[in-house]
Amino acid sequence: MRFTSYYLLLLFSLCATHVLAKAPDILLAHIYQQGLDVRLYLVSEKLDGIRAIWDGQQLVSRQGNPIHAPAWFIKDFPKQALDGELWIGRGQFELLSATVRLSMPEDAAWRQVAYYVFELPQADGSFAERARRIEQLIRMAHSPYLKAIKQFHVPDEQALKRTLDSVVAKRGEGLMLHRADAPYVTGRNHALLKLKPQLDAEAKVIAHVPGKGKYVGKMGALLVEMPDGIQFKLGTGFTDAERENPPPIGSQVTYTYRDITKKGKPKFASFLRVRPPE
Repeated sequence: MRFTSYYLLLLFSLCATHVLAKAPDILLAHIYQQGLDVRLYLVSEKLDGIRAIWDGQQLVSRQGNPIHAPAWFIKDFPKQALDGELWIGRGQFELLSATVRLSMPEDAAWRQVAYYVFELPQADGSFAERARRIEQLIRMAHSPYLKAIKQFHVPDEQALKRTLDSVVAKRGEGLMLHRADAPYVTGRNHALLKLKPQLDAEAKVIAHVPGKGKYVGKMGALLVEMPDGIQFKLGTGFTDAERENPPPIGSQVTYTYRDITKKGKPKFASFLRVRPPE
């Protein structure tokens, strides 16, 4: 009887862990295409941070795993659910990743981080209305670690391009455009668009392709698989050290590209970094 009870308890524990790790439903962006009426959108800077969802009690990653922020970091967060990005600053992703991945948070490192909110999960009203409510919530919270991403209008595509150029010149990643009249939705939806000078995406490493010529004895390319199952070789953007010790099979890597072929493969794909587990 004790043996059976032990395994029932173990099964319950595993099931509970699975529930906790369930990925939350969130809004994902499509790529901006020229010719849209940009006056219909609210524009914000695209932060190169780590997506995080506040469920009213804790921060979780887009995969649903707990983010171990210090208690003092989240103590003044509201009870209402929030969606946003943990961010340190432009060009600081590696430092941010190292900070957020620790299961035992380091206070000094987390003092540099803030949570930038851009959505209210399941809230009523248009996005413009939700953006105003975000600002109100954050003013009431009085937390130095809780901030609203600035949302603004641009009059035309020329102004949009000037804004993009200004952000990129300051080492920013790009812009996000959110339909001002959009209700709250989840999944990949045209209510949200991203605009970057260079696109990026993630793929799973499924094999190491041996190198040739000057790369004999090293990794020549990664064979990777996109979320839709399309596979391609990723062979540029690596340092010699990364070729000697390539990203492990099964890991997720981020790559940049310029366009997509008719067969759905990225053009001019180049390795950017290993995406840390969440």
